[in-house]
Amino acid sequence: MSSCFVDGKPAALDDLVHPALVNYGAYTSFAVQGGGVRGLDRHMARLWDAALELFGETIEEDQVRDWMRQALIDHADAWMRISLYAPEIGVRTPDWIGRPRMMIGVFAPVAPLSERPLRLQPQTYGREAPHLKHVATFGLIRARRTAMTAGFDDALFVGADGRISEASVSNIGFLSGDRVIWPQAPMLAGVSQALIAEHLAAAGLSQETRPVSLADLSGFDGAFITNSATPACAVASIGEQAFPVSAERIAALVSAWTAAPVQAI
Repeated sequence: MSSCFVDGKPAALDDLVHPALVNYGAYTSFAVQGGGVRGLDRHMARLWDAALELFGETIEEDQVRDWMRQALIDHADAWMRISLYAPEIGVRTPDWIGRPRMMIGVFAPVAPLSERPLRLQPQTYGREAPHLKHVATFGLIRARRTAMTAGFDDALFVGADGRISEASVSNIGFLSGDRVIWPQAPMLAGVSQALIAEHLAAAGLSQETRPVSLADLSGFDGAFITNSATPACAVASIGEQAFPVSAERIAALVSAWTAAPVQAI
């Protein structure tokens, strides 16, 4: 099950050449459940902001939703990726301004990143324009590949200033008793992270955001990652620092994510 549409029509070969060759653009991706999406308003805001920053013109949300519904005909559950790009923009012509084209991919539902606690390898790295979910993914794929080659499951990015930011395709949170500590650093504001944060109190957990360094890790009694495919997955270790895994607290984090309503497209 996979299909691809550009501006509401089945993608033709000519539509795919430019995004295959030029990695200037942005995207968002998420699970569709029963024809709706958790945090859909946040995904729409992400696309709107990226369109304005990267192309100089915003998108029309009603049009996006219409194209999403068209792409999802006969598919109540799926994985969807919405990408923004402009054939007019390239190395020789970077100054074009206008409404970007929109590519929508529909795929079979994806599994969580992992069913077991993860081992993360700290790496000194920071994504370019980290506040954007952009399509220039070479660095993060290379980082995760390096980590896996070394026997880890993923990379954990640490800035030149020593602050922990994010994993390759996930946000990270730390646990101290019934308190969640979110790292403060340049990173992508994840939708799943935001949904968990909105409902933590109801799940019996408090939270704070502050700078976190590798030297701080021994003061935590747990860690987890979260992304759109994985509401919460425990982290077993970061480098040589091991963490206990509490199924109860991971379940509380998942319940916070689940408390966010599925928004109709």
